Amino acid sequence: MAIDRRKQILEAATNSFSLFGYKATTMDQVAKIANVGKGTIYTFFKNKEELFDEIVSSLINEMTFEAEEVIDPEATFSENVHRALFRLLEFRKEHKLTIKLYQEAREMGTPAVSEVIDRMEEVVIEFLSRRIEKAVSSGAIKPCNPEMTAFVLLKLYVSLIFDWERAHGPLDKDEIANLFELYIIKGLSN
Repeated sequence: MAIDRRKQILEAATNSFSLFGYKATTMDQVAKIANVGKGTIYTFFKNKEELFDEIVSSLINEMTFEAEEVIDPEATFSENVHRALFRLLEFRKEHKLTIKLYQEAREMGTPAVSEVIDRMEEVVIEFLSRRIEKAVSSGAIKPCNPEMTAFVLLKLYVSLIFDWERAHGPLDKDEIANLFELYIIKGLSN
């Protein structure tokens, strides 16, 4: 059975970035974890940045898939936005790589990691913006700036899930949905 070296390298690099962060991961570590020579990595990726970018692109695709999976065409705009945001932020809390990336960005401010965090946030905002545009077009919500509204929705969820939790303990999914409905949706609904 042939070994897929590229896949092996990507898995090893994901493990290394998840354990040590971007800044502390070296190509030597990745080679050791993948059980390949360092030169083998360079046959697939020209540098650590390219390897990291490939992993992040895959991570973003996985996040988008997770959000799409919870959308129910029969549900209301409010229910679907809540489901998608809750799932995306749950993903962020559960996925070892995203946990490490957010930690590194917060503690060290590594520019490459901060750019990735911004990129992931942009994808979420684009995803929400498209949903908001459809809801406005269908008359489900009042006309608004979709990108700004998506930004506010995301930041509200991040605040409720991560920031509130630090001082007050976690809110459950229903509590967050009720707060979301109270603070945002009632103001957008026709």
